[in-house]
Amino acid sequence: MIDTVLFDKDGTLFDFRATWGGWAASFLLDLSSDDPVKAAKMARSVGFDLQDRRFEEDSVLISGTPGDIVRRLLPHVPGVSAAGLVSRMNVMAAAVAQHEAVPLKPLLRDLHGRGLRLGVITNDARAPALAHLGAAGVVPFFDHVIGSDCGFGQKPGPGQILAFLEMTGADPARTVMVGDAPHDMIAARAAGCRRVAVLTGLATRAQLAPMASAVLADISGLPGWLESRSETRIDAA
Repeated sequence: MIDTVLFDKDGTLFDFRATWGGWAASFLLDLSSDDPVKAAKMARSVGFDLQDRRFEEDSVLISGTPGDIVRRLLPHVPGVSAAGLVSRMNVMAAAVAQHEAVPLKPLLRDLHGRGLRLGVITNDARAPALAHLGAAGVVPFFDHVIGSDCGFGQKPGPGQILAFLEMTGADPARTVMVGDAPHDMIAARAAGCRRVAVLTGLATRAQLAPMASAVLADISGLPGWLESRSETRIDAA
């Protein structure tokens, strides 16, 4: 019986392309003081096509933490401290309008009502993650929201997931991690958890299928997947 579901945030709860393409372009132009040449150079350093607003497959903007992104950008902004740039980026990220991958409230209310523990495991910082979840009105459904700055490392390491399991007493064998990227699947496997991938991020089915028990179009398919598991029995409250 699966009794705990952990979600990645960007690309899983929220559609990655719809949310972050415009933000990345705006952030880079702001950081370059609207110098398009400088902004394009910074964009290349983080794996982003400024003109097409397209993320490269290995872009640090996809799976990196705020600190990872800032380390790539600092050489282009002399005189700016790493801490100052992280703060600036987090403030802008917290304000970006999120595009829900599916209507979140009804889905999470349903899962929560079935007695499942729910959590968010994200490589984003915790403050902007809480801002995004708060704007969607779904924070109360989650037992814990663990960001890359909470002291437990970052995905693809398993530290954040293991911290959630320890905080709640959840059994990894009865826990499923839902994510859109290979690093979500790697982290979950290292923590001993089940793995479900979704296609609302940037990774393809071909990339995710070998690493996951199932690949769903989006998280709306999760209740059906849970109920289809022969070892899973979820009784609606």
